[in-house]
Amino acid sequence: MANLSKRSVETLIDLVEIKLSCIQVFDRDDAKELAALEQARRELGEMIPGGKSSTVVPFPDTEAQRAAV
Repeated sequence: MANLSKRSVETLIDLVEIKLSCIQVFDRDDAKELAALEQARRELGEMIPGGKSSTVVPFPDTEAQRAAV
């Protein structure tokens, strides 16, 4: 696996979180994509010492939608 700088990992986390905030689940494929993005966010967070498990920019409506799925 390639070594990524902390800044690069944080940037990737931000991009994943942006995509998570935009996704709307309408079918099973959307739900699978949502799960894959959440897993990617967790894995990227584990690459940073101390982890990064919080949302950078909270979107209450999207967070509520994700909780409902």
